[in-house]
Amino acid sequence: MAGRTSAGALLSGASTIALIVTAGLVTTGSVGPAAAQTQSLDPITVVASKTEERAIDALAAVSTLRQEEIDRILPKRLSDLLIAVPGVTVQDRGDDPSTAINIRGLQDFGRVAVVVDGARQNYQRSGHGANGSFYLDPELIGGVDIVRGPTANIYGSGAIGGVAAFRTKDFADVVRPGQTWGIETHTQGGLNGPSGLASAFGGYQPSPNVDVFAGGSFKSQGNYDDGNGDEVLNSWNRTGSAIAKVTVRPADGHEVKLSGIFQNFRYDAGQPTRAAGTGTSVYATDLTNITTGLRWRFQRPDQRLIDWDANVYWNRTDSQQVKTLHTASSANASLCGTGVAGNPISGCVGDERSYVLDTVGFDANNTSRFDALGLAHAITIGGDAFRDEVDTTDQTGNSNITTPGGDRTVGGAFVQLKSTYDEWVEVIAAARYDSYELNGLGTSTSGDRVSPKITLGITPITGFTPYATYAEGYRAPALTETVIAGAHAAPSAGFPSFLLFDCPDGTTGMFCFIPNPNLRPEIGKTKEIGVNLKYDDVFLPGATFRGKVNVFRNDVDDYIELVGFGPVRADNQFYQYQNIAQARIEGVELETMYDAGRWFVGIAAQHQRGENRETGEGLINVQPDKVVTTIGARFLDRKITTMVRWAAVGSNDDLPSGYLPADSYNLVNVYLGYQPTEDVLMSFAIDNLLNEYYRPYPIAGTSLDTAQKDLLWSAPAPGMTFKGSMKIKFGS
Repeated sequence: MAGRTSAGALLSGASTIALIVTAGLVTTGSVGPAAAQTQSLDPITVVASKTEERAIDALAAVSTLRQEEIDRILPKRLSDLLIAVPGVTVQDRGDDPSTAINIRGLQDFGRVAVVVDGARQNYQRSGHGANGSFYLDPELIGGVDIVRGPTANIYGSGAIGGVAAFRTKDFADVVRPGQTWGIETHTQGGLNGPSGLASAFGGYQPSPNVDVFAGGSFKSQGNYDDGNGDEVLNSWNRTGSAIAKVTVRPADGHEVKLSGIFQNFRYDAGQPTRAAGTGTSVYATDLTNITTGLRWRFQRPDQRLIDWDANVYWNRTDSQQVKTLHTASSANASLCGTGVAGNPISGCVGDERSYVLDTVGFDANNTSRFDALGLAHAITIGGDAFRDEVDTTDQTGNSNITTPGGDRTVGGAFVQLKSTYDEWVEVIAAARYDSYELNGLGTSTSGDRVSPKITLGITPITGFTPYATYAEGYRAPALTETVIAGAHAAPSAGFPSFLLFDCPDGTTGMFCFIPNPNLRPEIGKTKEIGVNLKYDDVFLPGATFRGKVNVFRNDVDDYIELVGFGPVRADNQFYQYQNIAQARIEGVELETMYDAGRWFVGIAAQHQRGENRETGEGLINVQPDKVVTTIGARFLDRKITTMVRWAAVGSNDDLPSGYLPADSYNLVNVYLGYQPTEDVLMSFAIDNLLNEYYRPYPIAGTSLDTAQKDLLWSAPAPGMTFKGSMKIKFGS
């Protein structure tokens, strides 16, 4: 594809084909022999409305991935999992195993709420990369639920873009029904790296009311080659993870779960050039992520008025870095000592810096069900809150300026009424109250608001459910956006003084960051029309037909951007996060799957546009057009599964000045799985079969030669990659 025009035409054609021929969510059921004569089971989700419902029945743009789909992807990182989810892209880097999720053109600073087992993942550091990312070993994941848009505003504050909820593996993932213990082992290796993975998870049930689960994994990835055959330097990483959970059912209907996750990531951040003696800043990184949680659920069929779910958690992301490389010509004897390279921006070789973010929070809600006025009602009342504490240290560099320390407290409460009539009319009305308070570097601010939501869905014909939604979301400003202050350091200690600016706080630098205590929260206002399609026994006995189509417009009032102003020379003297009048993002999403048992085919697609309504320019994070086609077949009584997935991705050229668009590309992945018994699965896959070279997201600069080759640089994606895997279960 040459760009957005060709991608749009491809999207139109794909949409027509998908609506006529295929439908469904990306769930194709078990690949084992036992599923040969059964239809796919629709996954259950609670993310959209806090109540259990089939994802296909949810009156929202919901996508799910379950273990069967994960097994067919053999993910090396989280972006592999989300390629076929419409409206979702991932900004990741070859030299950093973190993930920044973009939903409907919104990302960074909490615009997408990312939760792992209910715990918010709020880690953020500002520099030349994404302003919000998280770390999660794909081997720990048992399922993923994505809700696009603020229709899930009751799930938590800030999610004007949507929610990405990850569930880690648990007792039921490794111990089959009727067994008292089970073990699952997994080994995976790959070329273009090379890479290797080994994991083991086990569960034991000492009594019917107690489950114990534990396990861990280790993964190693070497530097990979891009589609041109060039090695992407510092794309290696080492990941170790461990998980443990204890579940106790002390009384009928009660369940208490204590969980803990430990992860460690080691890698070199920064991508040096290949010329001898040159490069940019490189940091040896040792990052630890710890998540603990305590959850209490009460659910019993005879108690319609009480369906209780409460969760408290603590999450820490601790990044410790040591600078190991700097451009040779930038040695600063006055700053770093004779013969030691470095500069005031990033410090000196050998210097240490750290970013630590602690998040403590809770989430609690109850659903009461009753009948009145000829309708079945479910009313959910709940609340949640979290507190972020940021601590940044940097010996001689600038990181404590660009990512200031401080604290932020965000909380809210909500009420939602879901009413249905005879299974063909459903109305959801909700309101959420949000408040926040933050403090840092002598700046304090606070605010609050009530955000409404209303959804109406009808099912005039079995299997066909159109719906319309109006929903608002509220995102409190992040700590960095509000309190950032001080001079951006000069590139060298001897930088000409006439090129420097004096900042209000008395510091001097290339330009000045100005805090903004008057920064207003963002308010997303989404209008959405969707259609759910759900049919069984379509064309063939047992064949399932599932689909979701969504058209949306999100008007974001007081959208926050970093703005330069105060020109004294040709450049800007000041930079400050400011509210622009409005940003508008609109688009179409399609997700379908037809599963006939012996074969399956599906199409997922997206088409987006976005603009700064004040300037008319495009928005940097709006996603390009994308069409993902999945075709698969099962043989030998479903013991063998084959699949081909083709992602055709355009290039978003409607960008602010000074940005280089991402590449358009075609990514073709193939999979072959052999499952001789339900306890053994052998898999083989090839990613990027066409060995395409591409950069998956835009970068600042006018050409690859002028783009800054450090954390601003977008690493090209891996070229053709071979992967093999074996998963074995034991149990009794």
